Amino acid sequence: MSGRHSAGLLLYRHTGDGLQVLLGHMGGPFFAKRHAGAWSVPKGEYVPEEETAWHAARREFQEELGLPPPDGEALELGEVRQSGGKTVTAWALRADLDPAAITPGTFEMEWPPRSGRTQEFPELDRVAWFGLDAAREVIVTAQGAFLDRLAEHSEGPR
Repeated sequence: MSGRHSAGLLLYRHTGDGLQVLLGHMGGPFFAKRHAGAWSVPKGEYVPEEETAWHAARREFQEELGLPPPDGEALELGEVRQSGGKTVTAWALRADLDPAAITPGTFEMEWPPRSGRTQEFPELDRVAWFGLDAAREVIVTAQGAFLDRLAEHSEGPR
């Protein structure tokens, strides 16, 4: 397989206000002041020849949120291809999580550019629950398909 691959878990819950999903705001200086298009399914990269997408999704959930992935029946949401060419695979899990409980993983990068200084940034600088309409306004465009697929599966009384 060629190209970059990521896998992730999309938590969802049913509330009095309807279906909600847990999204993470991408950390680091490039997304610090962005809202629309800066939220994502908690996910991360993997090499298909070395790891399954399912294993990577669970590993990345732990790394990005600092919490073990919840147990439960996973709903396959399939794949999407993002504008940069990365293929993202996701599963939905019904679970409730307190956003204040996360301890995000970190990454290092040179910042400011060409400064010679390395700084550490959180993978996700915050997570929040969103109703589907609000989530569609902020999620990375291609990942909106995951919301549609979840909504199709979750229709009906709960």
